[in-house]
Amino acid sequence: MDDKLLSAAEIVVKKCMGVKPDETVLVVTDHLEREIGQAIYEVARQVAKEALYLEMIPRENHGEEPPAPVAKIMQEVDVVIAPTFRSLSHTDARRAASAKGVRIASMPGILRETFVRAMNVNYDQIAELSQKLAAMLTEAKTARVITDHGTDIVMSLEGRKGHADTGIYTEPGAFGNLPAGEGYISPAEGTANGVIVVDGAIGDTGVLSSDDYITIRVRDGFAEEIDGGRAATYLSGLLATQPREARNIAELGIGTNPAARLCGNILEDEKVLGTVHIALGDNASMGGNVTAPVHLDGIILAPTLYLDGKMIMERGKLKV
Repeated sequence: MDDKLLSAAEIVVKKCMGVKPDETVLVVTDHLEREIGQAIYEVARQVAKEALYLEMIPRENHGEEPPAPVAKIMQEVDVVIAPTFRSLSHTDARRAASAKGVRIASMPGILRETFVRAMNVNYDQIAELSQKLAAMLTEAKTARVITDHGTDIVMSLEGRKGHADTGIYTEPGAFGNLPAGEGYISPAEGTANGVIVVDGAIGDTGVLSSDDYITIRVRDGFAEEIDGGRAATYLSGLLATQPREARNIAELGIGTNPAARLCGNILEDEKVLGTVHIALGDNASMGGNVTAPVHLDGIILAPTLYLDGKMIMERGKLKV
């Protein structure tokens, strides 16, 4: 097997998940992520007491539940590592396993190049910055994001807790994405108002060109109007098949991974240092009250971010 894949897999198993010799590890994957799943399994079986490899049919949407037998096994192991085409992060299966103390890393839609590039990074430094931003988000009551491309949106953070996606998941019940790197929070429902211009990527759009920027008009916490070209048509069509909760302004996140690059894969895109992402849909996994079958992160480039009126990022440059 490729040494680069195995090197990244070692970081996942040993550094990020801290797998111990007496533990059982479950690798959940599908045929689209088989290469990465097998690399992680290869390392896990050399470290853990027991390693299980489970391949399921790819889900159609992020946040779609896995089969019931998969959900059951997830609760009966010590560690779950899930390189899957669609995200298991915002599922009841993942939440139930986390509640049982299982340590979980979700790696939705991960590309080979992302796995090799963005996993080989100093996760202690990422953790430090992510935790600092999470604390600032917790302390803030309001947030405002503006960009030169037209984003101007405000939202309340009052009563909500910021979270750090550190990439270090060694405590019981710890959960996050890999590759990691963000500080994030769920805004209070019904409070977001303004305009979001997604100029990076969202969902399966790939990297957006200037002709495909998506303008989302937000009123009282919901994305009410969506304008733009090809990508806007895609997003509108997707949301048309979902309940209204899929339009909820679910998350404000700040990327902290210096090795991540905008590539059209949301797993990596949302971690890019110097970007902000605002998500639509489910927020139940991050302290919110909305359960939806989708969670769609919209990447915003070169943003200026204010917390309680204080500028903490200027055109993509952190000032903390």
